Amino acid sequence: MDDSTVVKKCQNGEKDAFRTLVERYQRQAAGHAIAILFNREDALDAVQDAFIDAFKAINSFDKSRPFYPWFYVLLRNRCYKITAKKRETERVEDIEIFAPQSGLPSEERFALEKALLSLPKEDREIITLKYLDGLSYDELAEHLQIRKGTVMSRLFYARRQLHAKLTGKLH
Repeated sequence: MDDSTVVKKCQNGEKDAFRTLVERYQRQAAGHAIAILFNREDALDAVQDAFIDAFKAINSFDKSRPFYPWFYVLLRNRCYKITAKKRETERVEDIEIFAPQSGLPSEERFALEKALLSLPKEDREIITLKYLDGLSYDELAEHLQIRKGTVMSRLFYARRQLHAKLTGKLH
């Protein structure tokens, strides 16, 4: 059953239909929240709160549009609220962004994770969405609710900043 059918059922009052969306996107949402917050507990809280927000607002959702980009905005806003509350977020050192199967040797993977952790939140987010999730420029623009040109510009500067942090660490 595709998302628009599930959303239509939710909008028609079938509360159990929302469970399908949660099961379909919970893992992906958790990965995105961890990439933003770098704290597993906070990320899971943000995901749960974002799904609650989505459930409450499902009737205002335009079912002709894809569900996840709309949901991602709710999730990102929840993550930003958590960040704002903490100001000094706790960073979980043992979260591996790149799985051992990624093909990078562990030393290079560690250097890359450390460099990513040191980037500003917005740069970390756009790099994660582009290179770990494989989103296109158009998908990034929709997810982040910015123009495609802005996506390209942010990615350029984020990559440049990441490269500067990695210079001398991998070679």
